[in-house]
Amino acid sequence: GFLVGRLPPDLAASFRFWHHWSENQQLYFISFVTTSYRDPEEDRDTPGMPGSPSSDLDTQNGPSTMAPHDSAALFDADRDHVEETIEVVSTDNVVSIKVSEQPNRTEAEAAVKTLIAYTGEDAERPGVQETPKRVVKAFDEWFGGYEIDANTLLSKTFDEVEGYHDMVLLRDIPFHSHCEHHMAPIVGKAHVAYMPRGRVVGISKLARVVDAFARRFQIQERMTEEVAQTIERVLEPAGVAVVIEAEHHCMTTRGIHTHDTVMHTKHLSGVFREDANLRREFFDALR
Repeated sequence: GFLVGRLPPDLAASFRFWHHWSENQQLYFISFVTTSYRDPEEDRDTPGMPGSPSSDLDTQNGPSTMAPHDSAALFDADRDHVEETIEVVSTDNVVSIKVSEQPNRTEAEAAVKTLIAYTGEDAERPGVQETPKRVVKAFDEWFGGYEIDANTLLSKTFDEVEGYHDMVLLRDIPFHSHCEHHMAPIVGKAHVAYMPRGRVVGISKLARVVDAFARRFQIQERMTEEVAQTIERVLEPAGVAVVIEAEHHCMTTRGIHTHDTVMHTKHLSGVFREDANLRREFFDALR
């Protein structure tokens, strides 16, 4: 666990903190960012504040419905109005907080059972009694990328390339991932190219790197960068090009329901960014 100072009761409940190790690595320094306390009586005649005629808590009109992204925006705005930062560097008046651990399999299955019941389904019905175990087992596969070190996938290289100094391209690598915002599937394909500097890697390893990052909670932009940066870091080629195109079920099967839409992201570095002819050759090969 770690140590955190108690907040005085007259401070507002909205706060955030960060920490860093002290030099002897035995004590966390905690910094609280607090907002000033506001008297509810002062807000009574302020439009938009609780207790005012336009408040979300107006008893005449009933509570208004606020979308999750709206409430998040209000929280972000509240964090911008910071008045004071207090550093707690003393061990006096502190309380220990238990750091949560990764849930075990039994706890994960219980959580799935709760979600089944949340839908209105009878979680004890024979047809869904084994569903929690199946879902957790599927999670082990869908999110197994957290157990893979993508750097080691590219550790074995071959330098017997007989002077080959042209682009290496592996296109149409299929992948399945999951959106980190809704846990909805992301289904697509990746195209990966690099310009070797005297050594190459087995082509299956490029596909494995894509798979390692796909089997995590993802957004497509980050996944594109992670694949490209891993190849750059380990192989140290003259350049890397990565293009990912995918359908996001978080917008095709829910929300706006825009079917058959495909998102494209790309990363170009080194000679792929500097050489227009090579860049054109790469994109022509994807057609």
